[in-house]
Amino acid sequence: MQIIIAGAGKIGAHLASQLCADGETVTVIEQRADAVERLRRTCPDCTIIEDSAANPRALERAGIHMADVMAAVTGKDEVNLVIAMLAKMEFSVPRVVARVNDPANAWMFTPANGVDAGVNQAEILTRFIREGMSLRDMFTLMKLGRDEHSIVQATVKPGSRVDGMPLSNIEFPEQTIVVAVDRAGSLSVPNGRTVLRAGDEAVLFCSREGKDGIRRLFA
Repeated sequence: MQIIIAGAGKIGAHLASQLCADGETVTVIEQRADAVERLRRTCPDCTIIEDSAANPRALERAGIHMADVMAAVTGKDEVNLVIAMLAKMEFSVPRVVARVNDPANAWMFTPANGVDAGVNQAEILTRFIREGMSLRDMFTLMKLGRDEHSIVQATVKPGSRVDGMPLSNIEFPEQTIVVAVDRAGSLSVPNGRTVLRAGDEAVLFCSREGKDGIRRLFA
């Protein structure tokens, strides 16, 4: 994948380093000389464009016509929105992700403004707190679609209803699929004969309504 990152602050630099380590082609646009110098030291494999990412010419120099993903992660929401709109509406980038710095501005980070995914750190933290309190050992790994389907991870508690039972005998909520089982660090794709044991980590696909039922089974 060809990925362009706008902003080489702590988030942008970390993102660039991780993606380069994964073998992705990464170009970072940053106009601050000190941030550029730090990025050259920490991520020598990425390409750096010293300019403002809100400048269409800088985006063109970064190869935006060929980009698969544009990530606007500067520290200013208004700049991230401008970059997102340029990327999506002017250059038709398939996937545009933008950082939300001020939660009060989250309502603007929508597809109508060129943002496919707005990363609101405050909202993410709130979800972890809420789910950690209400679901205990079940955590949402990923949301899928507008109808609130999710991929969740649940721990089999000793003496729970699923402890010692094969999957084929467990009455899961509707629209629930067990995708994988992690036992002591060994990940396997289960079938109906797979028996769940205390301490197993199960990864499940489920609906929003099914979460509570899964929690009751595994608790």
